[in-house]
Amino acid sequence: MAEILLSTAYLPNIQYFRAISQNQSVTIEQWENFPKQSFRNRCVILSANGASALSIPIIKGNSKHYLRDTKISYSEHWQSQHWHAIVSAYNSSPFFEYYKDDFEPLFHKKIEFLIDFNNEINSLIFNILNINTKISFTQNYIPEGDDNFTDLRNIIHPKKTQQPHLYYYDETPYPQVFDYKQGFVPNLSIIDMIFNIGSDAKNLLKNA
Repeated sequence: MAEILLSTAYLPNIQYFRAISQNQSVTIEQWENFPKQSFRNRCVILSANGASALSIPIIKGNSKHYLRDTKISYSEHWQSQHWHAIVSAYNSSPFFEYYKDDFEPLFHKKIEFLIDFNNEINSLIFNILNINTKISFTQNYIPEGDDNFTDLRNIIHPKKTQQPHLYYYDETPYPQVFDYKQGFVPNLSIIDMIFNIGSDAKNLLKNA
């Protein structure tokens, strides 16, 4: 069976974590050129006004650069802005009080590289959801079409339309804070599921 190949991602969505939860090992790409407008530095949460994207600003170089070398910009107060948005969105969710002290310190750290910041957040989420999948990182760039991998690097993407039961995408509903006014919104950041249903999230992630 081909290894799952993922990009790094900021507070990844449910599809991303389903791919991880349903496999014994996963590889994360770190030697691709940093692409714009992807989930590598962006997540989507659900606010009172609907789905809302949060993006980490990066330091832009004069030429293409490896994702492994992509640095976070702290010239803007994006961490406090993101945490304020998360609190506003999930303060009334059933499990926010239980988990907020785990997440909040990460929005006060200044970690230089994007992939390191993402890895630290994901390690926390792995612990919360009791995910034991082996995570490896590429030692060189894996070209598209490599038969050793099921390549999801650019399939799990904000501009790609997803289909249920394809590439781990799923629309199984669970309670959400604003579902009474917006209906169920699928495939948000995993924190939407964690704050709304707590540790039960791991069961939904493993449903094939």
